[in-house]
Amino acid sequence: MARDLFNRYVWLVDTLKRHGRMTRNEIDACWLRSRYSDGRPLPRRTFYNYRQAIEELFDITVECDQATFEYYISEEDAHSESVTDWLLNSAATNDILSGSRDVAGRIFIENVPSAREYLGVVIDALRAGHTLRFNYHPYTRSLPTTGVVIEPYLLKIFRQRWYVTGRNVAEDRVKTYALDRMKEVVVTSDSFKADPAFDPESYFSDSFGIVVSQNEPKRIVLRVDHRQAKYFRALPLHHSQTEMINDEYSIFHYRLRITDDFVAELLSYGPSVTVLEPPELRAIMKTRLAEALKGYE
Repeated sequence: MARDLFNRYVWLVDTLKRHGRMTRNEIDACWLRSRYSDGRPLPRRTFYNYRQAIEELFDITVECDQATFEYYISEEDAHSESVTDWLLNSAATNDILSGSRDVAGRIFIENVPSAREYLGVVIDALRAGHTLRFNYHPYTRSLPTTGVVIEPYLLKIFRQRWYVTGRNVAEDRVKTYALDRMKEVVVTSDSFKADPAFDPESYFSDSFGIVVSQNEPKRIVLRVDHRQAKYFRALPLHHSQTEMINDEYSIFHYRLRITDDFVAELLSYGPSVTVLEPPELRAIMKTRLAEALKGYE
C-alpha cells in the first residue's frame, strides 16, 4: 500500500511537470486515464493529502493560482530541480518496470555496481553533520585502506555510480570515494562543521566527471563529425558546451580542467572526435594513441 501511494505521488508530480498548469478537471481527466483511478475520479480530500505528502517527501510545492484555479509546481533552483527530476525519473522507471514482469525476459538492464547498501547511511551522516568511518578498497589497490574517516560534504552520481566527497580527517584534504568500494560504513558520534570555503556547487563545476585537478580550467575545442555531434547535442559532455555547426562537422567549445577521465572519454570516440585546442591536450592525446598502437606492433 505504501509503495502504491508513493507511485501515485510520483504520477501527480510527473503529470504537473509535463503539462505545466492544470485545473482540477484537467487533472481528473488524466487521472481517469491512469492505471491508479479504477475508473473513479480523484477525490478532493485525497488530492489535498497528496499535495501535502509531495511537499514533505520531495520538497515540491503544488501551488494553486487563485485567479484561474490552476495547479502548478512552484519554481525550484536549478540544483534542487535536477535532484528532484532524478528522483522522479528513477521512481517512474521503477514503477513502469515493476508493472512489466510479464516481459521481464525481454528487458535487459546494465549491470552496474550498487551503492544501495550504504547510500542511506551516507545520507544520514550528511543530514546529521557527523563523520563517516569505513574501509575502502579501490580497484587500483590490492589491499583495502582501513579506518578511513571523512567529513562528508556532498553526494554525486556519475555514470550510474554514487560517490561521496568530503574532507579526509587524517590527510586533511578533500577526497572522493565510490560508495560501491566502501565497506563497514558507520556514522560516528563525532560532529563537524563543513569548511565555509568549500562550495559543493562549484567543486566539480570545472571537471568532466569525479576527478578534480588543481590545474586551471582550459579552453578546449573539439572537431566532431556530424554523426557523433548529434549525440553531443543530446548528451553534452559538460555544462559549458557550446557548438558551431558546419556542413560535415561541428566545433564544440568547453571550459574545464584536463583530467585523466576526460582524456579517456575523448579517446573512446576514436576518429569521430579530434582535439584542436589546447596544444597540451593534443600532445596528451597523441601520446596515449601512440602508446595504444604499440600494442598492435
